[in-house]
Amino acid sequence: MAFFSTLHTTIKGIAAAVPKEEISNWDYEHLSESERKMLIKTIGVEKKRRAPKHIATSDLCFEAAKVLISDLKWDKKEIDILIFVSQSKDYFLPSTACILQDRLGLEKSAVALDIGLGCSGYVYGLSVINSMISSGGFKKGLLMVGDISLVSCNYKDKTTYPLFGDAATVTAIEYDENAEKFNYNLGTDGSKFDSIIIPHGGLRNHANKESFDEIEFLPGIFRSPLNTALNGFEIFNFSIDEVPKSILEFFEKTNSNNNSYDYFVMHQANLLMNETIRKKIGFEKEKVPYTLAKYGNTSSASIPLTIVSELRNKLITEKVKFLIAGFGVGLSWGVVSFSTDKIVCPEIIEVE
Repeated sequence: MAFFSTLHTTIKGIAAAVPKEEISNWDYEHLSESERKMLIKTIGVEKKRRAPKHIATSDLCFEAAKVLISDLKWDKKEIDILIFVSQSKDYFLPSTACILQDRLGLEKSAVALDIGLGCSGYVYGLSVINSMISSGGFKKGLLMVGDISLVSCNYKDKTTYPLFGDAATVTAIEYDENAEKFNYNLGTDGSKFDSIIIPHGGLRNHANKESFDEIEFLPGIFRSPLNTALNGFEIFNFSIDEVPKSILEFFEKTNSNNNSYDYFVMHQANLLMNETIRKKIGFEKEKVPYTLAKYGNTSSASIPLTIVSELRNKLITEKVKFLIAGFGVGLSWGVVSFSTDKIVCPEIIEVE
């Protein structure tokens, strides 16, 4: 594990954007009624948002950023770093962050870069942008995280399509000499890289005619090599093993425990899996919010989306101490602790 801290940065606001279209797993045709009931009970995903073809992840980030910058009354000339964390970028190249820098009207002196991570992306993104701002070379920054995941899921694959939803968020971060530190514990196990994978379309396996051919892997599970493939059993075992270990190590390194935090927010992956993690580290239910039922698994956006959706009233009126855990595709995981104090937090923005 990689344990470290960053100083001199504070979160000033968080905004979230989702597509307006809502779809329900109760209407999913490739599951029987009993299978739907079991999925919703155990996985926890009842509804989620689906982006139309003309909306990219960057569009959701752009809309969230516009509102957040306005509500913060930030001068765009002072925003000198933008980081975009996603696995659904606009183009193979160039960097989507560069496109967003121009769309938002930021100065040409601004630094803009992409990070290609999913489920752990918010934690890793915080570690990168905070490290850069804490150097004193930057004043204000935007951390944009999100994914449009349903576009890569085959509708006839009941192991993936019912799970994922589309969303994006923006977190505004500012240099502050007197800010409380962020603590991190990060880890990677690339030996299991194929546990969540889109096999074709990259440089390892170029897209070709066969890439579009659907194959029935198991009864009721159809997908092509350009669709997301998920090994649920392996991901479940990884998550309930590595995540609690990482958190308990984090407690030891920071001399903290469950009672040190107001809320523990996890990547919204799977209700049964997340509840197993919660019980292993002993957090009370009241301290662990969920948005799985409303938005599904929204990849890197799931943690900040949950914070905005479930804790907005607390965020804008109180100081809140968070413990955060992101885990999944890569395989990659990370834990971070931080506090917010009466920050700007617009209501969730719907984009159509």
